[in-house]
Amino acid sequence: MSLSQLAREEGLHRVGARPPLGRYLAEVWSRRDFVLTMAGYRLRSGLELNRLGMAWVVLRPILNALIYGTIFGLLQSSNRPPNYAAFVVVGVFFFEFFQGCFNEGSKSITKSRNLVRSLAFPRITLPLAVAIEKFIGFLAMLVVLVPILAVFGHYPRVEWLLVVPIVLLFLLFNAGVALFAARLTVHVADLSQLLPFVSRVLFYTSGVLFSVDRILASYPWAVRLYDFHPLYQVLQMARHYLIDGAAFPSHYWIFFSLTSVVVFVSGALFFWVAEERYGRD
Repeated sequence: MSLSQLAREEGLHRVGARPPLGRYLAEVWSRRDFVLTMAGYRLRSGLELNRLGMAWVVLRPILNALIYGTIFGLLQSSNRPPNYAAFVVVGVFFFEFFQGCFNEGSKSITKSRNLVRSLAFPRITLPLAVAIEKFIGFLAMLVVLVPILAVFGHYPRVEWLLVVPIVLLFLLFNAGVALFAARLTVHVADLSQLLPFVSRVLFYTSGVLFSVDRILASYPWAVRLYDFHPLYQVLQMARHYLIDGAAFPSHYWIFFSLTSVVVFVSGALFFWVAEERYGRD
C-alpha cells in the first residue's frame, strides 16, 4: 500500500485540497463572522489615514457626480434627460458600488497572497468580503442620497421601498462579478492592469451619464440591445422608483433577478473549481 492510499484511508487530505462543494459552502457559512469582520476592517483601514475618514465613502461619488454631470450635461445640451442632476447622482452612486466590487474584487486574492499561503480557509471569503465592504459603503451612500434627492424636489415615497430588492439583487450580481474577476486575475496577472479600463468603458457606456433613449434615438435596435444590459437595467429601475415614481415593467424585474442569480452562482462555481490553485500560481 502506498503512502497516499494509507493517508486517504486514515482520512488525511492533501494540503489545500478543494473540498466537495457542499462542505465548502458549509465552511464558508461557518466563517461568516470572519467575512463581516474583514469587510469592516478593510473599509476602515482604507480611509482612516485621511482626515475626513469615512466621509470619503460618500464624498467621492458626490464629487464624481458633480464633475462628470457638469461636463456631460454641457456636452449633451438638449439631449439631457429630465431631472438631470438627480439622474446623474443616482447613476454615479449605483455604479460606484459595481465599480468597487469589480476593481477591488479582482485584487482580493493577489493582494492577500501571504494570507492565502499561510492559512487554511475558503478563499472565496476574500472576494465576498470585498463585496460586503462595498455594500456597507453603498448603504452609507443611499442614506446621503435621500437629502440630495430632496434638494432636487424628490421626496421619499412608498415606491422607494422597491429599491430594497433592487439593491439586494445588485449585491448578488456584484458579488458574482467580484468572484469572476478574482479568479481571472490570479491566472492572468496582466488583467489587473486591464480591468480598470474595462470598468471605465462600462462607466461611459452603461447610461450612467446619459439617456440611452435620447442619445440613440436614431438607432432603435441599439436601444433594444440595452434591454439586456444588466448595469443599464439596474440604473433604470432605481431611477424610475427614486425619481419618476413610475412602475417598471415586470419582465425587466424577472430578467435582472435571473441575471443576478446566474452571475452569482456561476461566479461561485467558477471560483470554487480553482480553489486548489490560489496561492500556488
